Amino acid sequence: MRLQNWCLGILLLIHTASLHLYVESTQPPYSCDSSDPSTKVYPFCQTKLPISQRVGDLVSRLTLDEKISQLVDTAPAIPRLGIPAYEWWSEALHGVAVQTTVRQGIRFNGTIRFATSFPQVILTAASFDAHLWYRIGQVIGKEARGIYNAGQATGMTFWAPNINIFRDPRWGRGQETPGEDPLVTGKYAVSYVRGVQGDSFEGGTLGEQLQASACCKHFTAYDLDNWKGMNRFIFDAQVTLQDLVDTYQPPFQSCIQEGKASGIMCAYNRVNGVPNCADYNLLSKKARGQWGFYGYITSDCDAVSIIHDDQGYAKSPEDAVADVLKAGMDVNCGDYLKNYTKSAFKKKILPESEIDRALHNLFSIRMRLGLFNGNPTQQPYGNIAPDQVCSREHQALALQAAQDGIVLLKNSDRLLPLSKLGTKSLAVIGPNANNSTILLGNYFGPPCKTVTPLQGLQNYIKNTRYHPGCSRVACSSASTNQAVQITKGADQVILVMGLDQTQEKEDQDRLNLLLPGKQRELITAVAKAAKKPVVLVLFCGGPVDVSFAKYDQSIGSIIWAGYPGEAGGTALAQIIFGDHNPGGRLPMTWYPQDFTKVPMTDMRMRPQPSSGYPGRTYRFYNGKKVFEFGYGLSYSNYSYELASDTQNKLHLRAPSNQLANNSNTTRKKLISDVGKELCEKNKFTVTVGVKNHGEMAGKHPVLLFVRQAKLGNGRPIKKLVGFQTVNLNAGENAEIEYELSPCEHLSSPDDRGLMVMEEGSQFLIVGDKEYPITIIF
Repeated sequence: MRLQNWCLGILLLIHTASLHLYVESTQPPYSCDSSDPSTKVYPFCQTKLPISQRVGDLVSRLTLDEKISQLVDTAPAIPRLGIPAYEWWSEALHGVAVQTTVRQGIRFNGTIRFATSFPQVILTAASFDAHLWYRIGQVIGKEARGIYNAGQATGMTFWAPNINIFRDPRWGRGQETPGEDPLVTGKYAVSYVRGVQGDSFEGGTLGEQLQASACCKHFTAYDLDNWKGMNRFIFDAQVTLQDLVDTYQPPFQSCIQEGKASGIMCAYNRVNGVPNCADYNLLSKKARGQWGFYGYITSDCDAVSIIHDDQGYAKSPEDAVADVLKAGMDVNCGDYLKNYTKSAFKKKILPESEIDRALHNLFSIRMRLGLFNGNPTQQPYGNIAPDQVCSREHQALALQAAQDGIVLLKNSDRLLPLSKLGTKSLAVIGPNANNSTILLGNYFGPPCKTVTPLQGLQNYIKNTRYHPGCSRVACSSASTNQAVQITKGADQVILVMGLDQTQEKEDQDRLNLLLPGKQRELITAVAKAAKKPVVLVLFCGGPVDVSFAKYDQSIGSIIWAGYPGEAGGTALAQIIFGDHNPGGRLPMTWYPQDFTKVPMTDMRMRPQPSSGYPGRTYRFYNGKKVFEFGYGLSYSNYSYELASDTQNKLHLRAPSNQLANNSNTTRKKLISDVGKELCEKNKFTVTVGVKNHGEMAGKHPVLLFVRQAKLGNGRPIKKLVGFQTVNLNAGENAEIEYELSPCEHLSSPDDRGLMVMEEGSQFLIVGDKEYPITIIF
């Protein structure tokens, strides 16, 4: 998020003063105090009235200047109506967070000074455990409300989750996302949002009252920050209708329709020439009209100003303001609407009705949060106390999330787990081994406590020697000799390498996929000097090309630990020494360095053989891979059996039996022509038998894919249609079921963006097992 050049000195003085006031009072800000006889009771305070009616009353009482003041993230108080100030911008990507800016709704300066810090999202996604994602959302929502109850919040709207597709491995913000698959990303969005907002795991119990407000971002096709002179503020993403329908839009549709998210953030970039925040078809027709969105839409920070200042799409600042409000945006992170809305109104390019429309959406959210219902301690969620923030239960969940997400990528000759009794000495090498900040990724708050990898390993082996090898992750020079000397005397060697936020972050995409600087040189020298094959641990959000380590026999094991949160060091050590059986699976493809020849600006998902364009993500990429999407090892071997409760032929002959126009001989049918009744009738159940052949209990996800018999012509190589986790004791077996709809899971969009189904064979895939399904029209 980008902020303008604020007058920082003055703002810091104001902020210091406001902090002092908040420390003096632990009372959370709210309106409509019925206990004060001097307070006038307005209709907007009457909780028995519908929210729409209450909001209508409130907005009708505002002057034009007061209305305009509420259209920015830092909304000032309206004292004459008893309305306190409100800050729309708060962060909770993987725990309640605070940014290094004065514009924040959360403060850790009172009774509560810490919050549970979960793994960065990309690692949490590797668990493929939707219920875990929901429980994390629950904790974040509860801790957010607890902080508000303690008087340390002026806002309860959190700008998370980030559900953009991790399309390109170089993207600095890929770490914030659930990965490259639309189904996984959509299910993560639904689970997280339901947890944060106070809904049940299955959904449908939320009603009007929100525990906290979640905001799905960045809408849409946003996955480039700053690459070779092209930045997100000016990037015009050229996206086909086909790719929009099956890649970029599904997570947002799920977030809105199933998750019932109360917020959306429109992205900086343009899509096919139109700025996202000024796109009426996207915000009003698609999100609100077709998907039924009920909530507020915020810009990313300064995303309104760039429409004029950077993109030149709007001829004047007033045009930019009119464009976004008419498109359906409601609040501006930044000051552009505060500065130019009145002049746009006076120029008669913006009617007051558009301002009122936005205010209706904004105050509806504040009312759904209970901020206009009187004393919050007497309202739902009013009993969430400070001792529920950083509780033992919450910290245990942070540990579980790290355990379940960490992925074992290589384990030659079963090097891992290491023996707790047989390992007499340990050498730990690497710049990421003793750095607590590396655990947290970005958008983090102060964690309850942290355990670094070095500390976690020392808890197992007291005779542990450590050397960073490089002074920092960039590793412009390596202390190879010192690291080698420590290595020579140790029973086992663990290298803790990878990336950090100096290499990948918001506003910084990578130029290559290699380990930085002289990390490879250090790894190779240490591995060569060690008595036994070494363990290589990689901290990173995006993938790195470690082909050299994959095929080096002196490197026995490779572990991807992402950015594993406050308990990451403990989880990593437990996996290395066998107190936890790893079960994470990669939520993104690990590409070779050669992939960097592909321009990051090319948004096409599907390959183009004639030009050598290889496509993107496991669904379409046809090039070499370092590690595949869904790959991961465990200390147990699992086997699978696949069966269906239906015959392997599906008859989808609608009465009209209309076939979609196509230029080849393959018969296709539009899903809209099949009809809901026939789609529902042909749903079927797939049963997967799973057995643990190992000597350890283990939890892992079972991924169900589908592939078509015919490839090419825009068809995916395969696509994920279901996933569930299963926890099995040694030697135990179980059955899990997936319900599939041919109209949803066996269809794909054509080049017009219309969903179609092809006649012919498709195959369900689990592990190395396949089950044929034939569709007949």
